[in-house]
Amino acid sequence: MQQNKMSLFGFLVFFAYLAIASSLVEVEDNDLRNKQAGMQLNLYHVTGLDSSLKSTSPFSFSDMFIKDEERVRSLHSRLVNHSDTTASSDKVEGPKLVNTPLKSGLSIGSGNYYAKMGIGTPAKYFSMLVDTGSSLSWLQCQPCVIYCHAQVDPVFNPSTSKTYKTFPCSSSQCSSLKGSTLNAPTCSSGSGACVYKASYGDTSFSLGYLSQDVLTLSPSETLSSFVFGCGQDNQGLFGKSAGILGLANDKLSMFAQVSSKHGYAFSYCLPTSFSAPNSSNKGFLSIGSSSITSTSSYKFTPLVKNPMLPTLYGLDLTAITVGGKPLGLAASSYKVPTIIDSGTVITRLPMPVYTALKNSFVRIMSKKYAQAPGISILDTCFKGNVKEMSEVPEIQMIFGGGADLPLKAHNTLIELDKGVTCLAIAGSSENNPIAIIGNYQQQTFKVAYDVANSKIGFAAGGCQ
Repeated sequence: MQQNKMSLFGFLVFFAYLAIASSLVEVEDNDLRNKQAGMQLNLYHVTGLDSSLKSTSPFSFSDMFIKDEERVRSLHSRLVNHSDTTASSDKVEGPKLVNTPLKSGLSIGSGNYYAKMGIGTPAKYFSMLVDTGSSLSWLQCQPCVIYCHAQVDPVFNPSTSKTYKTFPCSSSQCSSLKGSTLNAPTCSSGSGACVYKASYGDTSFSLGYLSQDVLTLSPSETLSSFVFGCGQDNQGLFGKSAGILGLANDKLSMFAQVSSKHGYAFSYCLPTSFSAPNSSNKGFLSIGSSSITSTSSYKFTPLVKNPMLPTLYGLDLTAITVGGKPLGLAASSYKVPTIIDSGTVITRLPMPVYTALKNSFVRIMSKKYAQAPGISILDTCFKGNVKEMSEVPEIQMIFGGGADLPLKAHNTLIELDKGVTCLAIAGSSENNPIAIIGNYQQQTFKVAYDVANSKIGFAAGGCQ
């Protein structure tokens, strides 16, 4: 969910089924392993934890798919038409007077992943959505002048931190907000504090004061001058998290701020909610140069920067095979803006590519499994239990430079209803030709972001 980034079906058991569901990066000091040029945090799927992040509210796959589609449209809009959507930075009386719609948030589960980070002195820990598409990190703050959605942790109280401060409008950090959030900053006429607005494609948003405090990942790992947003009006699809933890390629992101110490690289492995072959339900998030040197099996592809939005991580998708056979498309069919994004759940492909993939996949699967009606944006479905489907063709995504993602059944199929399993890939609309590698297809792979050397790598083998 980059800045500018819940039913017709009664699926009540969200966390029992959703392999694309929320996960938790739980930072415990005995789990944090500092390395020569980086650090590593253990990552657990929320279903494996005794965590209050589990929602007791009914969750709808259909609603989640709708929100995912809205995100895709927003990403496409920003990639092809990077325009300023805000008014000028006139003086305002703090965030409470900024003209934004008021609506109730829905305290339900999220399709993203969670990290645990500490803020303030003394440190208080908060569960944050980890997002490679977001730059500015923010969390909900008292006194919640307008609105704070329900969260599992107590809301951060800046007055209890000895090291908290806000940035004035004249600061360079305030001037950087427009590039990071695509929204021009405003200024509090009373205090002169810088006011940020982070808005997302699914109509979610956060509004508050640009702030600085100590970031604590463990008692032995801190960042004394962490820049983040202290949200006073936060509404939308954030589940019960406290806010967003940005990993985008931007100087205000959490990744960039921590990397100034450890090196400009990070890697992760997103676990599934069920045991996939040769994997576990435990993953990791690792920040620093050593995070990409510990695994020699990475296959790298050049990082492609889109000049319209250089903070996103772009890729060059060159071909796709199904069951070892190419789709038979011209190379030009793949030449659309392509990014990898932890905040998008379902992979999107340009419609000609998706149609060819779908036809090839159905041709093989229908020999053994009967087709079923589509569900929401997923129109390629079969009758059967995903765990019992033994003859599923591998889908291989091939990228420039020879890197590839060989997708097995646990990356391509999802059981949305009892006995109905669908291909977890969708086509982007003809009006939005874009490709996005979503978090479902990334699960159980080690994904390396070598930003310093402008390349992204993939390694199979699970989240050991």
